[in-house]
Amino acid sequence: MIGLLSGLLFGLGLVVSGMVLPQKVQGFLDISGQWDPSLMLVMGGALAVFLPGYFWLIRPRRRALNGSPFHLPTKTRLDRHLLLGSALFGIGWGLGGICPGPAMASLPVGSAALWIFVLAMLAGIKLVCWWEAKRHAQSPKLAGDENVICVPRVSH
Repeated sequence: MIGLLSGLLFGLGLVVSGMVLPQKVQGFLDISGQWDPSLMLVMGGALAVFLPGYFWLIRPRRRALNGSPFHLPTKTRLDRHLLLGSALFGIGWGLGGICPGPAMASLPVGSAALWIFVLAMLAGIKLVCWWEAKRHAQSPKLAGDENVICVPRVSH
């Protein structure tokens, strides 16, 4: 429930600040034209709120305040999947002018083009999950790979 409320508050903040508008994002990325630094100010404000909480509440603990364990990434190396995924994310953001987070936040008031973007994004996620599950099932050496995405983990 806390995650849902936090996400709704975050989305509301994006909408109220205008950061869900593609022209805002494109203005921030256009460093050689009429650069709009307002997105950087929003990111800086988010970091100013997050960092003290991280260093005070999260970093020194092994468990969340409710007792559940943290699930932090164990993979620290750059690999082909990370680089390819990052490139695809950047290409999609640049071509569409829409970042997935603001796109989801804008759905209630979004246009048909926004809904098409989100549906295409979700179809792409489903395709990657299907591909990873198929690859995971066909390769015995991936059986213990903790970093495979979208593959359901079985607890023993």
